[in-house]
Amino acid sequence: MAQNTLQGLRLEDTDALFIDFDGTLAEIGPDPDAIRLAPGMEQVLQALCQRLNGAVAILSGRDIRDLSLRIPSLVWRAGGHGLEVMAPGVLPPAEAPPPPPAAVLAPLEAVVDSHPGVRIELKGPIAAVHYRAAPDAETACVEAAQNAASVLSGWVFQRGKMVVEVKPAHAHKGRALQSLASAAPFAGRRPVMLGDDTTDEDAFVAAQALGGIGVKIGEGISAARLRTPDPASVRAWLTQQAGL
Repeated sequence: MAQNTLQGLRLEDTDALFIDFDGTLAEIGPDPDAIRLAPGMEQVLQALCQRLNGAVAILSGRDIRDLSLRIPSLVWRAGGHGLEVMAPGVLPPAEAPPPPPAAVLAPLEAVVDSHPGVRIELKGPIAAVHYRAAPDAETACVEAAQNAASVLSGWVFQRGKMVVEVKPAHAHKGRALQSLASAAPFAGRRPVMLGDDTTDEDAFVAAQALGGIGVKIGEGISAARLRTPDPASVRAWLTQQAGL
């Protein structure tokens, strides 16, 4: 294996793949609704599913309904950082879970009202405050999220790339990976987790605790053993491992 690089990793037939969506499988963009799989990637995922006997999952912070519009149902999908998991071929429920309580949302709505360009995205019980269009509002957004998470027990906040989320404490990619890895078709396989953001760090730790590998996309401090620069390099590696 090349030192610390994804490009030197050979995927084994006995591995299991866990892949983040935004910033890993797909590029990050200013409009989350516009993000789609790159051309040809559905065929790559299909080939990987065949090679790994179905042990391929997409772990995303997106709501499962949103994620399922962008990812083919031939793979496992875990939305809301693992709050809702869909097996291949299974469609998600039409209705999303309830949003966070009004008391949790109040500090977030206040920061949106006072900072033009900041917006809230509700993903079921997860509230994401985006400040990509207002980077000077970062401190205010983080403070608002801290306040929101402290209103009621069982809520946490987590920072990401130009976003801060307030979510139930059990919305946790590490727990999602552990749960999937304990059952067919993932059980007994070496987990390989690819992700780019702070929300993926728990999953890196979980994968490596199970004897697997975490792969960090991009720069920044990470628990992952391996790195690769960008989503394009992820797609190139997946295509190679799929034999296409």
